[in-house]
Amino acid sequence: MSERIGLFGGTFDPIHVGHLVAAVNAHHDLGLDRVVLMVANVPWQKAGAREVTPAEDRFAMVKAAVGEVPGLEASRMEIDRGGPSYTADTIAELSALHPGAELFVIVGWDVSAELATWERLDEIRDLATLVVVNRPGTPPPMGLLQDGWRLKEVTVPNLEISSTDLRARAASGRPLDYLVPAAAVRVIRERGLYSLSG
Repeated sequence: MSERIGLFGGTFDPIHVGHLVAAVNAHHDLGLDRVVLMVANVPWQKAGAREVTPAEDRFAMVKAAVGEVPGLEASRMEIDRGGPSYTADTIAELSALHPGAELFVIVGWDVSAELATWERLDEIRDLATLVVVNRPGTPPPMGLLQDGWRLKEVTVPNLEISSTDLRARAASGRPLDYLVPAAAVRVIRERGLYSLSG
């Protein structure tokens, strides 16, 4: 039986419990062998919009947060490749590294509405099943099935957590406990990330 691999890419600036809830539920609900949390090197859609924490720091947070969670792993493939991070490049590389594997691209409902802005979308659609992580009672994004996607949905609890808010909380000295995994909070503190002086 072929390996089933989920690709969950992001800036993870910082990673938070909402990301992990999405990853573990996709892993469970779809019977995936593993979910790869792929840390973007240069998130091209955010470049110039705001300052992004260095990729090595974001990878350290994700690696710490994933820790020993069964079925989840942190990857620095996009960091090692360098330049802007495009899902099309990453899914092609995963396909080449794992011939015959069934690949899944995991995105939040909000991201699925922006798929039309992605680079080389047809290449992603040819190589992977799209997994949309939804909140309870949220209708599926319109148009994806008509656009030829193999589509799966995973429903997770409604957790209103935003990385933007978490960066602001950290900068003002408010606690991140229980919003960000404890191991990632330790990385943030050790590296002095998101401080007002930083």
